[in-house]
Amino acid sequence: MIRFEILQQSRISHARLGRLHTPHGVVETPAFMPVGTQASVKTLSQDELEQLGYTLILGNTYHLYLRPGDERIARLGGLHRFMSWSGALLTDSGGFQVFSLAGLRQLDDDGATFRSHIDGSEHRLTPERSIEIQQNLGSDIMMAFDECPPYPASYDEVARATERTFRWAMRCKQAWLANPNGQSLFGIVQGGVYENLRLTSLEQITALELPGYAIGGVSVGEPVEAMRQVVSFVAPRLPADKPRYLMGVGTPEDILHAVQRGVDMFDCVLPTRLARHGAVFTTRGRLNLRNAQYRERQEPIDPDCDCWVCQRYTLAYIHHLFRAGEMLGLRLATYHNLAHYARWMARIREDIRIGII
Repeated sequence: MIRFEILQQSRISHARLGRLHTPHGVVETPAFMPVGTQASVKTLSQDELEQLGYTLILGNTYHLYLRPGDERIARLGGLHRFMSWSGALLTDSGGFQVFSLAGLRQLDDDGATFRSHIDGSEHRLTPERSIEIQQNLGSDIMMAFDECPPYPASYDEVARATERTFRWAMRCKQAWLANPNGQSLFGIVQGGVYENLRLTSLEQITALELPGYAIGGVSVGEPVEAMRQVVSFVAPRLPADKPRYLMGVGTPEDILHAVQRGVDMFDCVLPTRLARHGAVFTTRGRLNLRNAQYRERQEPIDPDCDCWVCQRYTLAYIHHLFRAGEMLGLRLATYHNLAHYARWMARIREDIRIGII
């Protein structure tokens, strides 16, 4: 299974420099995971992800269960072999996607019944089934099945979800221990924006003594300041010897804030999703490549970026690709954004090492 070592602890914050050892390689932390929802980080190849230095990506249990199916992936040698990825893989539990279906699902204490967004067929997902699917996928890190109420949710709603998340986590642990298979299971702390519920969830989930822990239920509609308050409250209280994962966050600024509170792992669709809509991150702020002001600009997206997109292509050309609906534009913007995130994480790790974070 995984092994986590802390190489250096900051003297001025909760930030720490670490190394996550997985069955498929070492991940230097703090680390950002590109999201490969359907066994693919949209528009990019696995070779390009490796070029950028990514060693851990995320796969989506809900989507892969529906298509092509976890049992088919297992027959084909597991998710690593299926998608030709030699690095580490983390799979989410499918819970967030199921609970975001609203009118297409019914929830009870045993699990969730939902209808596929693809063909309307009915499916059942329980903690045990979520673990079984993730075991079929063969990820290095599995996530416990949890309930994640979107913001705003009442105190009573969040309290019920928090208690259910704990009961489901216990069932996930039992299913995992029945067939550990070299995989590791992370528990998820819920509780919404309510500190006492967060503290209750933290105590319950960490008592399960799992290989790692995540902060869930953020970036689900709450204001940024509320999200940051939750992270500031929960992250330093998680076990110091285990990896800490903040789910679904976020912007480079939000990642830096969380690192300073002791978070080690991140994932977010933001850099890839925004890229497909023409928005790119630069050292000088965010740009909209569709903007007419770039029609004749011959400089790169970011003069301070050393990625091959910025070394070869101009703003004018990439603007043209977006206006013309050419797929290459989406690829170039996505590659650049993930290069920006890779460089940002490398800078954060270096700043921890030299003692300025």
